Amino acid sequence: MIILFGCKRTDSSKVGTETLQDKVINRGTIRAAYTIYYPGCIKDGNGNLKGVFIETIERAAKDLGLKVEWVEEVGWGTQIAGLDNDKFDMIGSSVWANPKRAKAATLSIPLYYSQLYVYTRANETKFDKIKSYDELNKEDYVFTLVDGGTGKVIWENMFSKSRSISLPENTDFGVSFADVTSKKADLIIMEPYQAEKFLANNPNSIKKLGLGMPLKVYGNCFMFKKGEFAYKHMLNIVLQDLINEGFVDKLLEKYEEYPNSFLRADKPYILK
Repeated sequence: MIILFGCKRTDSSKVGTETLQDKVINRGTIRAAYTIYYPGCIKDGNGNLKGVFIETIERAAKDLGLKVEWVEEVGWGTQIAGLDNDKFDMIGSSVWANPKRAKAATLSIPLYYSQLYVYTRANETKFDKIKSYDELNKEDYVFTLVDGGTGKVIWENMFSKSRSISLPENTDFGVSFADVTSKKADLIIMEPYQAEKFLANNPNSIKKLGLGMPLKVYGNCFMFKKGEFAYKHMLNIVLQDLINEGFVDKLLEKYEEYPNSFLRADKPYILK
């Protein structure tokens, strides 16, 4: 009786130490959630998922002898809670590697990079002579933000002296630009793709502040639960292989609607 009881205690303790890598390999399936965001994750008219991140993780899973099960669509603000509660194994769409996520989760290597600039109305002149983004951190100015988004994190860290208005998570970014053009807000933090998309439907409506360098550059990564470093290592090896062979670049060429909207990941070698 004593021997059997001891065996049971040992077996139950192993369950608590099973890593995400163990779970995925034993199951043979990666259970992934997703958030729609172009060009990483797109849902077509038939409800099928495609895009740079969707197709990359499905190829990576295949190379590992695994499959991907798309579990549910989630909002920006509920991604980490879903990971912490084991509702899914990973976010299979793109997330930016910002400080908030670095503290609360584990991130893969970036597949590509997004530049972030600050935009205002096309006919607005009060920002024409500013020489630094620091000059925007004033109570006179109003930023439009989306709950759960990286723009809100940047505003909290860099522009908290200014005022802001917030939109619910998963709000179409065109609505954020509309807040600027309708004068509800003065400024918006956004990447070039979203700005070009808005300008295509609203010519001469917004402009980028003329400061040259981007406000921020963030890597577009996969995200999983905090501390899952074995899974991160396994996935990174496969992702780097797909970057090196040009698989990711080909997907970017396929889905990049506006040229040079996204920065490519550099390869870790030089050919001579």
